[in-house]
Parts: sequence; C-alpha cells; structure tokens
Amino acid sequence: MRIIGLDIHRAFAEAVAWEDGRLRRLGRVDMPRDLLAAFAAKLSPNDVGVIEATGNATSAAAVVAPHVKKVGIGNPKQVRIIAYAKIKTTIDADVLAQLYASGFLPEVWIADEPTQALRRQVTRRNQIVRQRSR
Repeated sequence: MRIIGLDIHRAFAEAVAWEDGRLRRLGRVDMPRDLLAAFAAKLSPNDVGVIEATGNATSAAAVVAPHVKKVGIGNPKQVRIIAYAKIKTTIDADVLAQLYASGFLPEVWIADEPTQALRRQVTRRNQIVRQRSR
C-alpha cells in the first residue's frame, strides 16, 4: 500500500508517495479538475490519499476518491509540524504521508454528498437574504 500525500494550493498540488518507509516525489500536479483526475487515474486502487484541510480539500478529495482505497483529510491546526514549518510547500505532503503511515494523522470529518448539498443550499440562501437586506 502506498500513501499519497497531496499539499494542495489553488493552482497546483505537490505530490509525494510513501512506500516501504521511503518518500518519493511525484512532482507538481495542476489543480484544474481534468488534470487532477488524470493524475488520480494513475494511482492504484490500493493507495491511500492524504490531503491537508484547505478551502478546496473536499473538492480535491472528491476527484481523487474514486481512484484510491481511502482519502483522508488532515487537520492542519492539530498537525503542529505543518503549522510551524518554515518551508511549507516542500514538506507538507511529506509530513502528511509520514503521519498517516505512522497512524498519527488527526483527520477531519468529510461530509457526505447530501450534507454538502444542504450546506450549499444554506449558503446560497444566506447570500440572497443578505443581498435583499442591503
């Protein structure tokens, strides 16, 4: 089983693979949905994906999830190594993969699709109410 660590940003993601106690850089992955899906299609169904919780983490997890066994989203506030790192982009993916491999990754809950749809509906309603109140 490989553990794929993804440190995602708006335009790209840094990817690493943790396998047999060694890290191997997979390089940068562009974040448009079709390019991320092409990267995910190259992964094995036995792989585990690990992503740091950011604004677009659930979207990235939804694209990667059909191609791997599991996708975990790590809580960056609880992963102090990441929170205080000086060279964040180059080590985030490494740390995520290593923490998951050792069983110490604090994960966040990922909402299922009906819950996400309800959240979008509530957010949209709040936007409309604020706009009408103005």
